[in-house]
Amino acid sequence: MDKIAVTACPDYGEQTVIEAVERQFSLLGLDSLIGPGKRVLIKPNLIGKRAPEQAATTHPMVVRGVIRALKKRGAEEIVIADSNGGVYTPSLLRSIYDGTGMTSAAQAEGARLNFDTSFETVSFPQGRRCRQFSIIKPVLEADVIINVAKLKTHAMTALSGACKNLFGCVPGLQKPELHCRFPHRPEFGEMLTDLCALVAPAVSLVDGVIAMEGNGPTGGSPRKVGCLIGGENPHAVDLALCAVTGLDPRSVPTLESALNRGLAPASLQELELAGDSLHPFLIPGFKKPDSRSVDFLERLPCPLRRPASFLLTPKPVIVKSRCVGCNRCGESCPRHTIQIRNRKAVIDYKSCIKCYCCHEMCPVKAVDIRRFTFFKL
Repeated sequence: MDKIAVTACPDYGEQTVIEAVERQFSLLGLDSLIGPGKRVLIKPNLIGKRAPEQAATTHPMVVRGVIRALKKRGAEEIVIADSNGGVYTPSLLRSIYDGTGMTSAAQAEGARLNFDTSFETVSFPQGRRCRQFSIIKPVLEADVIINVAKLKTHAMTALSGACKNLFGCVPGLQKPELHCRFPHRPEFGEMLTDLCALVAPAVSLVDGVIAMEGNGPTGGSPRKVGCLIGGENPHAVDLALCAVTGLDPRSVPTLESALNRGLAPASLQELELAGDSLHPFLIPGFKKPDSRSVDFLERLPCPLRRPASFLLTPKPVIVKSRCVGCNRCGESCPRHTIQIRNRKAVIDYKSCIKCYCCHEMCPVKAVDIRRFTFFKL
């Protein structure tokens, strides 16, 4: 039975977080995992240059807590690394580390930030959907990977949790390539499940102190939950996150894939919950992303599904009053459907696959997700 540790953490106060993270490590019995001489990678969610209070990235205090827990158990070399969805360069990494508070966290606790932007192509013959991945170098060099995710709803994958966080192991603009290869949610979820199996983090710890609800992973709103949730099985962790957010596990493509493969238990009742009760952290009315699927399409006759899907599937829309013409949306678009005209982004919907990468990467929230008007009534 998969063990999931739940620890109350009502705020980001230093002592509060340090104690909550230490309880996570103790409850999960990680002492034997970390030892002298181990090279440990901390993989946070650093989706972009977002201040911690925006709740789009892993809070730096949680990362500090993980570093302290690792050092207490003898880890000598600790590296913080991630690759966001844009270009993958040392200068951009420095900007993101500074903006998310990771630079200060690393300096305060004596960890190292990764600036090596090299990667290697790794074969994964066990993959069911994808059997080859490009993986950033620090992931490949680590003896132990600690996956430190952020609890968020997500426009494409419904949930951004433990499994989805590992997409940051793929370098920069190669992420849009995978979106293009696997444009539909089920197959995209299958690909992420394969990636999760390849990376195989030792433990996944999710920052749910202040989560993001609504149109995440960057366009939503902060929502207090007040806990950390962790476990060795990232899919089991995500199952617990579904309970917190009120998401149907089958609506999360990575969990759907994991459930079909027998990699996750079928229900919350099959998890061994340790630590604090999960019940106080089951948040009523946790806002879901506007991009959630329209279930009744499956009930339509086959000839009507394609045109109905085209009409009813939520689409990204540029809010020109906010657009600054930076072209981060265009850089991240896997089908290259976005151009800058008169210093404003323009989307060619004929080629848009509705992966919402543009929404995810826009630094000024100039990309909205619009649903068919009927569903807003």
